[in-house]
Amino acid sequence: MHDNARMNRESVPETVLRENLPLPTRRARALILTALTIGGFAIGTSEFASMGLMPNMVAALHVDEQHIGRVISAYAAGVVIGAPLLAMLGGKLKRKTLLLVLMGFYTLGNLATALAPGYHALLLFRFIAGLPHGAYFGVASLVAAGVSAPHERGKAVSMTMFGLTLAILVGNPFSTWLGQQFTWRVAFELVSALALLTVALIALFLPIDAVPTPQVRLQDELRAFNRLPVWQSLAIGVIGFAGFFAVFSYLAPTLLYVTHVSKAWIPFGLSAIGLGCVIGNIAGGWLFDRLGFRAVAVSLLWAIAVLLLFPLAAHSLWTVLPMAVMIGMMIALSIAVQTHLMDVAGEAQTLAATSNHAAFNTANALGPLLGGMAISAGWGWTSTGYVGAAMAALGLLLYAWAQRDLRRVQLAAMA
Repeated sequence: MHDNARMNRESVPETVLRENLPLPTRRARALILTALTIGGFAIGTSEFASMGLMPNMVAALHVDEQHIGRVISAYAAGVVIGAPLLAMLGGKLKRKTLLLVLMGFYTLGNLATALAPGYHALLLFRFIAGLPHGAYFGVASLVAAGVSAPHERGKAVSMTMFGLTLAILVGNPFSTWLGQQFTWRVAFELVSALALLTVALIALFLPIDAVPTPQVRLQDELRAFNRLPVWQSLAIGVIGFAGFFAVFSYLAPTLLYVTHVSKAWIPFGLSAIGLGCVIGNIAGGWLFDRLGFRAVAVSLLWAIAVLLLFPLAAHSLWTVLPMAVMIGMMIALSIAVQTHLMDVAGEAQTLAATSNHAAFNTANALGPLLGGMAISAGWGWTSTGYVGAAMAALGLLLYAWAQRDLRRVQLAAMA
C-alpha cells in the first residue's frame, strides 16, 4: 500500500501537487521572488563581465582579445555541461536545498575567478563558475511558478529572467566601470557578494516545503526529452543566437579600435545592448502570443538585418549606439524559442528548462569562438557582424525544417 501511494504521488504533475499546499502570503511571495531575481542579476553580471572588461583583462593578463574570448567560451561551456548534469543529480533534493547548493557553488566559483593567479587558472575557474548557472535558472523558474497562483505563474517566472536582463542593462556596465576604476577582479568579487546575499535571502525567506518536489523517474524524463522537436528548438537557439554573442563579446574592442572612442564609452555601449535586451524581452513574448512559432522566423530575419548593418554602423558613435540597441533586441529570439520549447517538451519540463539555458550558453561559447577566428584571420573587428548574420541565416534554415515537421504533425492530427 505504501509503495503504491508513493508511486501514485510520483506520477502526479507538479501543478496538481501545488494545489495541496497553501500559497505563501503576498509579502512572502515578494520576498522569495526578490531573492531569486537577485540571484539572476548576480549570474547575468558575472556571465557578461568579461565582455565589458576585455581591454582591462588583456592588459592585466598580458594576452590578446581572442584569449579573453576563450575565457567567455569556457564559462559558457561550464553552463552547457552543468545545466543538465546538475539538474539530474539534484533532481531528488528539495527545491530550497538545491538552490542553496547551486548559489553557494556559484559564490565560490566567482571568488576563485577573482583570485585567479594567471590566465590558465582563470580559464579553469570560469568553467567551474559556469556549472551551476543553467540549473539555477531552471530550478528558480519552477520555484517562482510553484509559489504563485495559476494566473500569476508567467509573471513570476519572468521575474527570475528579469534579473538576467537587468544585469545586461545595469550590472554589466556598472561592473565594467568598477573594473576600470580599480581592477577587473573587483567585478567578480561583487558577483560573489551578490551570490552570497542570494544564499542568505533564500535561506531566510523560502520555506523548505513551499514547493513540491515530484520524484519523476529520470528515464521517463529523458525519453520525453529525447525527441526531434525538442532538439530542433535547442538547435535553433544555439545557431541562431550565436551571432548576438559574436558581436557582443567583441563590442568593447570594436568601440576602441573601429569607432575610436575612449574606454569611458564602453559602459554606454553595454547599456545600449542592455536596453535592447529589455525591449526584446517584451517583444519576444508579444510576438509569440500573436504569431506562435512563426515569431522565431521574424526574430531571425531581424537578426540577419541588424548584424549585416553592424559593420557599417560601427564607425560612428552616433550610429553604433542605436545599432547596439537593435542587436540587443535579438534576445526576442530566445524568448520565442523558450516558449516554443515548453510547448514541445511534454513531460520533460524540468530538463527542458535547464537545457534551454545550456543552449543559450552554447551560443555564448560558439559566437566568441567564431568571431575570434574571423578577427584572427585578419578580417577586422567588424567581421563579427557578418559571422553573426551567417549564423542567423543557418538558424532560419533550421526553423524552416522544424516548421515543416510541425505542419506535418498538425496535418496528421487533423486527418
